[in-house]
Amino acid sequence: MFKDRRDAGKELSKELSHLRDENPLVLVVPRGGVPVGFEIAKALQSDFSLVISRKLPFPYNPESGFGALAEDGSSVILSQAFSIFSPGKIEEIKNEQRKEIKRRIQVLRGGRPLPQIGNRVVILVDDGIAMGSTIRAAIKLIAKKNPKSLIVASPVSSPEVGKALEEKEVVDEVVILEQPQYFRAVAQVYENWRDISDYEVISILKEWQREKA
Repeated sequence: MFKDRRDAGKELSKELSHLRDENPLVLVVPRGGVPVGFEIAKALQSDFSLVISRKLPFPYNPESGFGALAEDGSSVILSQAFSIFSPGKIEEIKNEQRKEIKRRIQVLRGGRPLPQIGNRVVILVDDGIAMGSTIRAAIKLIAKKNPKSLIVASPVSSPEVGKALEEKEVVDEVVILEQPQYFRAVAQVYENWRDISDYEVISILKEWQREKA
């Protein structure tokens, strides 16, 4: 059990300390991954930025999704989605998320492009991995840019998703601290769990700039 996302990031950083001398790039999925990744980047004295990947939500249940879309267009779509939605409906939902991706790039990342990824050790961070679609879309994006190595790090996932990331994705290492046998939701391993606002993300990024100064 973690006190909050920052506490989880501090615990994760201990498992990633062997990468400190590799000059890694910590890329986080906002918004929830930002406090976690900040603590990792601070501990490793690494570069730190955001990679935007968005869940493709069911229209009638936005908390659940049938896939995900990353900022470069990389996508993961569950096969059963094609029996539920027409291609036109899937594209409509993608377009809605493209708008949100553009907004987040402008508001959260200040309109800046992704940092250089090629030939770098990249640590991809989120605050938890439920279905795994969002992180998989981000993995696809990063893999296209030929990193030296790609490590996925998260405080929690289900055992099934953790195993699938290790076996089916093009990652070099998966670091997940908690894999509850009866996984219900990411929030179950946090004492304090709440939504993260745009304002808080921007504040953490400003804090990062002060750390680097």
